[in-house]
Amino acid sequence: MSEILCSTGALLGNSNGRDYRLLEKLAKELNCDGFEFMMYSSWYDEVEELKQTLSNMKLYIPVMHCVKHIGERISEGGEEKFEYAYMSFETNCQIAKVIDAKKLVLHLWSGPASDCSFDNNIMAYKELVNISNSYGLELLIENIVCNMESPMKRWCDLYEKYPDIKFVYDTKMAAFHEEIDLLYKEEYEWLWKEGHITHYHVNDYAGGYKDWQNLRTLPIGQGHIDFEKFFEYIKKIGYDGTYTVESTAFRKDGSIDVDMLNKQFEYIRSKV
Repeated sequence: MSEILCSTGALLGNSNGRDYRLLEKLAKELNCDGFEFMMYSSWYDEVEELKQTLSNMKLYIPVMHCVKHIGERISEGGEEKFEYAYMSFETNCQIAKVIDAKKLVLHLWSGPASDCSFDNNIMAYKELVNISNSYGLELLIENIVCNMESPMKRWCDLYEKYPDIKFVYDTKMAAFHEEIDLLYKEEYEWLWKEGHITHYHVNDYAGGYKDWQNLRTLPIGQGHIDFEKFFEYIKKIGYDGTYTVESTAFRKDGSIDVDMLNKQFEYIRSKV
């Protein structure tokens, strides 16, 4: 049965100091099935306290989103940056293990370097998946925006090298590159027929093709993605896995728009 998760990134931001201790209270107000825990590099100095606090909360967190700078270091390349990326990734795996997550979301490429030297990213994946496997975690590569090619092209490049690879599909990222409709095409049926997509990020997008100024994470209905078509297709192919809502929920006064998030969960639940 499908599970609707809420990204902790939608709840923890600058306005509340990214205080992960707030999760316990917020969780009681949200009608989601669980959470996708978003890691930030600012927490690296208090990893042990973070692990203990999250463990004590006993929240259901089946998915963890790795800190985003891992992919950026890999994209930049060089021995020191690779080493740092692997060490950082292992720290994320350790946290995921403590909170009993089963899946790890990773931006394999990121930052200004993005996918400009993609051999770096292809090479690094082998080490990263070996590390995640050693912790019993399923590594998922997200269809992150690209500077050189497109996310679908990069997924195909990775699939050619690693035929067992798993992905997380983000609707906003796909729409940014005008690739939403590729999901429905016969030539990409291998993505679901072979079970490569095992998680979805469900967010709206209101910009145009590679419209960097409008690359924001919007609630369903505030952009132009055809979610009726999207969920109809997902239902048709028999997907019954996890979905995460990442819509930023901060009001201007810094409070959390719980009602908006709960409406997102209700809408997705009605479709799946």
